[in-house]
Amino acid sequence: MAAITAQIVNELRSRTGAGLMDCKKALVETDGDMDAAAEILRKKGAATRDKKAGRSASQGTVASYIHMGGRIGVLVEVNCESDFVAKNELFQNFARDIAMHIAAAAPRFITREEVPAEEIAKETEIVKAQCEGKPAMAIEKIVAGKLDKYYSEICLLDQPYVKDSTGKTTVNDLITEQITKTGENIKISRFSRFQIGG
Repeated sequence: MAAITAQIVNELRSRTGAGLMDCKKALVETDGDMDAAAEILRKKGAATRDKKAGRSASQGTVASYIHMGGRIGVLVEVNCESDFVAKNELFQNFARDIAMHIAAAAPRFITREEVPAEEIAKETEIVKAQCEGKPAMAIEKIVAGKLDKYYSEICLLDQPYVKDSTGKTTVNDLITEQITKTGENIKISRFSRFQIGG
C-alpha cells in the first residue's frame, strides 16, 4: 500500500477543493491513486450537489468581465444560499471566473433544457441526413453523440471550462466543486454577453 502523506493529501485538496479528511479517505480507498481519488471526490461532490439542489439560493452576486480592450463584456448572476458565502472572496472569484468563461466560450443557454425543441429537431435532422444509408441503431448513437457535442458548444453547464487545459472539467463540474467547498447550493441564474458588432 502506498504511503498517504500530508503532502499528497494537500495536493489532492488543492486540486479538488474537498475537505482534508475526505481527501485522505479517498486516497486510502484508491491506494494513493490521485486520479481515482479525484474521481471519487467528484462523484461525492455530485451527490452533495443533488442533495442541496432543492435548497433556496436567493443570495449571490452579479459579476462582470470585460475582455479584448472592451470588445466583449459579460454580466452573470450567480446565486448561493447565504450572504456570508456571497461576500466570500472564494465565491466572488468563482463568479468572475464564470463571467470570463462566458466571454471566451460564448454560450447561448445555461442548460440543455433551455434549448428550444425546434432547434434540437433541426440539429437532429441535419445529423440524420449525414448518416444516410447507415443502420438505424448506428444512427441513434451518432445522433446522441452529435447532440452531446452540440450541447457542449452552446450550453454553459456542458462546456469544457476554458481555464482547464485538459478539457476534462466542465462548468457543471466547477459548480459541483464550489458546492463542495461552500456547503451551499449554487446556481447560475442568468447572463448577458455583449460583443461589439455581434
